[in-house]
Amino acid sequence: MHVVLAYIFVTLLWATTPLAIKWSAEGFSYLFAAGARMTLGLLCLGLVFLISRQVLPRHAKALQAYLAVSVQIFGSMLLVYWSAPLIPSGWISVIFGLTPLLTALLAALWLKQRSLHPAKLVSYVLGIGGLAYIFGSATLAGKHAVFGICGVLLATLMQSIGAVWLEKIRSELPALTQVTGGLILSVPLYILTWLILDGQWPSQFPIRSFAATVYLGIVATAVGFVLYYYILKKLGSVRVALVTLTSPVLSLVLGHIANQEPLTLNIIVGTAMILTALAVHILSEIPTKRQGPKKAAKAA
Repeated sequence: MHVVLAYIFVTLLWATTPLAIKWSAEGFSYLFAAGARMTLGLLCLGLVFLISRQVLPRHAKALQAYLAVSVQIFGSMLLVYWSAPLIPSGWISVIFGLTPLLTALLAALWLKQRSLHPAKLVSYVLGIGGLAYIFGSATLAGKHAVFGICGVLLATLMQSIGAVWLEKIRSELPALTQVTGGLILSVPLYILTWLILDGQWPSQFPIRSFAATVYLGIVATAVGFVLYYYILKKLGSVRVALVTLTSPVLSLVLGHIANQEPLTLNIIVGTAMILTALAVHILSEIPTKRQGPKKAAKAA
């Protein structure tokens, strides 16, 4: 597939995933919806391993990497599914747009990376301000919306923790291998959590919820993941990070059109502030990358 088409596909995928999560969690319990998606994803990736006759590594670093990925797949996504019925789907994408900022902050604290220069601090202030505006809309929508935002914010934090942990481990495993291992750890946890907290098989399978779950399991978890790492290899992390500037806007518009979700002034202002924070953050990465070769040349 051409890299431009792959980039467009990933952008659309990130934009549609929040609404698909909301629709799947409306027809089923959030535990069943999340568990079904991850089980489908594991079956798809397991089939890829079977056809290609690959073997999943089981050395110490590999197991640590799988555990770090499971923090994202189980911990983060479970919170997203719990929060999805409480807030508009577009809010999920907007709040998750803070992931690069949280990841950079955690990397500075955990990996001792010197990344908190003035431009980054400006991006944090803008991001917090944007989040405050969104909280303003949530308080008008009721306490459940506040809980939903807190849930997605915690999910974003767990996503960032998993990313920094993976960077610290440096397992050098292929991305497909890492996610398959993470799913192997996560799917039993989803099933166990469903059995303990729910345990009820759905009495009905609404077409929209069923289709959304299948879409998330096959397209978002398997196909989307492969294409994401394909464009990451071709374009680099800075250009791929620009997806986080586009997908929240598309998610808000899609939620408004397809699900009649409100677009208040607070949401528009808050989203604009968070996207500006992301732009400042992403642009601040470019000079750092360009300075690398110069420093290496001086050292030589």
